[in-house]
Amino acid sequence: MDRLTRVRRKMKETSLDAALFYKPENLFYLSGFTGSSGFLLITPSQSYILTDFRYFSQVKEQSPDFELAALDDSHTLYDLISRLTKGSLGIEEEHMSVEFYEKLKAVFPGEMLPMKQFIEDLRMIKDEKELLLMQRAQDIADETYLEILDIVSAGMTEEDLSQEIYLRLRKKGASGTSFETIVASGVRGALPHGIASDKIMQRGELVTIDFGCIYKGYCSDMTRTFALGRADDQQREIYEIVLEAQLAAMDVIKPGVSTQVVDKTARDIIAGYGYAQNFGHGLGHSLGIAIHENPRFSPMCDIALEPGMVMTNEPGIYIEDFGGVRIEDSLVVTEDGHRIMARSPKELIEV
Repeated sequence: MDRLTRVRRKMKETSLDAALFYKPENLFYLSGFTGSSGFLLITPSQSYILTDFRYFSQVKEQSPDFELAALDDSHTLYDLISRLTKGSLGIEEEHMSVEFYEKLKAVFPGEMLPMKQFIEDLRMIKDEKELLLMQRAQDIADETYLEILDIVSAGMTEEDLSQEIYLRLRKKGASGTSFETIVASGVRGALPHGIASDKIMQRGELVTIDFGCIYKGYCSDMTRTFALGRADDQQREIYEIVLEAQLAAMDVIKPGVSTQVVDKTARDIIAGYGYAQNFGHGLGHSLGIAIHENPRFSPMCDIALEPGMVMTNEPGIYIEDFGGVRIEDSLVVTEDGHRIMARSPKELIEV
């Protein structure tokens, strides 16, 4: 079933006569449109892209299944919406400003209804085309990681390493990074989101790198922690605990298992070694067009896993004035279990 058919079926189930979409990720998901200014208006029988002159040719190329509704001096967004649809209109209320809402309300005669997580729920299950693109994004990240291990050395700054990662991702076909690259060395490893800084990396330190890329609109995400020189006993002990937790969580991932259960599996192992207070974030999240999607591996999320969900599994231990370790793989839930998308080694590497 194609995406527009799925949207129209959901519109019927929720008694919507039309649906207006304007979150960029949802525009891309439904139409392939990558312009920075546009709206989708979908009715039971018609599909429109509302945009201006700058994107007319782009719409024809990227979105052939959509009719162009031109925004120009004589046709404003609000005019077109009120002319093209009647009855109830679904809106993405989480992404709408008060000003936008008030202007639309002033001209639209029907009822406006919230569509909370309307497309995001559809996006939770990836199709085969999406999985192929995400696998290529992950392959680019894996290839980059192996190259980084050959060039990283004491005396480089974290920002130096971040730039090397970026250049290699781009050379391999990525359009950019899927989030700001994390490089956290030494005591900065205690920062789960330690964005690369001008700190000089030293021998004897652990280095955590968390990065990913965008390939044809889809994200990858991975984390590895390695040692510059020889790791000491405490560093090695923390690393092995995190790896044990990650592998244990991986073992329970299959359709029907609660996301909460997966999180608890890893969390209980870390807590059993006395580090409960040093693992303060969720075990993982879904990803796709956006780097953070639903569902989540978290104590707060109880959703049954389904085939086609792509998740990260990323336990960590973070100790102030010592540093930290995180190990992360992306995986896809399959009919009988899961498939790990990342291929990079996970044993502690000393470079």
